[in-house]
Amino acid sequence: MTFIIIDLEATCCDQNSIPKNEMEIIEIGAVAVDQVTLKPLDEYSTFIQAVRNPKLTDFCKKLTTIHQDQVDSAIGFKPALQSFMQWYDSFDEPIFCSWGYYDKSQFLKDCKFHQVNYPFSKEHINLKENFAKNQSLEKSIGLRQALEMHNLKLLGTHHRGIDDARNMVRLMPFIFSKN
Repeated sequence: MTFIIIDLEATCCDQNSIPKNEMEIIEIGAVAVDQVTLKPLDEYSTFIQAVRNPKLTDFCKKLTTIHQDQVDSAIGFKPALQSFMQWYDSFDEPIFCSWGYYDKSQFLKDCKFHQVNYPFSKEHINLKENFAKNQSLEKSIGLRQALEMHNLKLLGTHHRGIDDARNMVRLMPFIFSKN
């Protein structure tokens, strides 16, 4: 079994100009992790061209540090998903993992909008909930807080898919073992 830690970035705004149900994935970041050793095996990262709201808001650009030209020159959702799934399926019994349910929900929305079947099995591991449970927390906390709790500095840029996925990998020992 291989854990595939996925973090998505999507079109967003702070002025309600993009309804939540119309947000679109603009980055897939993922790291494959060995289930036994909890060590990273490989990475995947791609940008995706937005269709509904192709012009990124200033808020989105500032939050994610994704530039307009990166999404303008990116491939569409369908070829990006196809490429990602080829990578995903190359691992032994891959399991979709993410920090919360947002990433799974966003994939479901984008698959519906682009009229493609949701490609993942029903199994999904919510790392955020597992972290809270394993660390005996009363409620779930954010990724940055979880890293700080274990004196780990956030590496890379927060709200960049590949960087957030890499940071989640660093928390795997605190999610799946007693530390």
